Amino acid sequence: MRYQLYYWPEIQGRGEFIRLALEETGADYVDVARLPKRGMTAMMRFLESPAVKHPPFAPPFLKAGNALIAQTANILFFLGPRLGLVPKDEASRLWAHQLQLTISDWVAEVHDTHHPIAGSLYYEEQKREAKRRAADFRTARLPKFLDYFEQVLSRNPKGSRYVLGKRISYVDLSLFQMIAGLRYAFPRAMARLEPKYPRLVALHDCAASRPRIVAYLSSKRRRPFNQQDLFRHYQELDG
Repeated sequence: MRYQLYYWPEIQGRGEFIRLALEETGADYVDVARLPKRGMTAMMRFLESPAVKHPPFAPPFLKAGNALIAQTANILFFLGPRLGLVPKDEASRLWAHQLQLTISDWVAEVHDTHHPIAGSLYYEEQKREAKRRAADFRTARLPKFLDYFEQVLSRNPKGSRYVLGKRISYVDLSLFQMIAGLRYAFPRAMARLEPKYPRLVALHDCAASRPRIVAYLSSKRRRPFNQQDLFRHYQELDG
């Protein structure tokens, strides 16, 4: 099956969690909005089409045959067993989904460090509020999320490098993306915190060394982190 991923073309954003899963497994997919000719137009027309029975609220969304799936965690829940990125038993799939939903909460909190009032306002219009929000995120919320996922990894049997055991899952790839993004957005805060979380750091490094991920990260398909994206670096927000 050839998957069609619809997401904004110039940023990693929430679509990157899906791209990593597709890239890790060598899945046949097309990033529609990045097509050289009218890709963005095709995505917007799809969003606005009255023929779409179950329209998504916003990207990312994935077209797989006749199925149309939206929301990052929901897309990964669909793709996981099909791409071999989660065990097929129900308990494992639900556990992975639960963890991915927690990552979704984490993602939202990262976004709100630079847009605490409204996404429709520029960062410069809410800098004062962003500074307060980022301070709380760095000192309270960020350690809480890191603590949780480090604890999850610590409960695995000895020798298990990944969240669900010895085989990589989409949750591991998402945690790799979180660590990479947080290092970009909050380099000083992460440098202080990372020594407390050796399992998460090892997971990041292990995912980053996988052959297909190495190839993807060095390709033009991987957009660099930037100041229009989900993870943004503002020196004044990094403490």
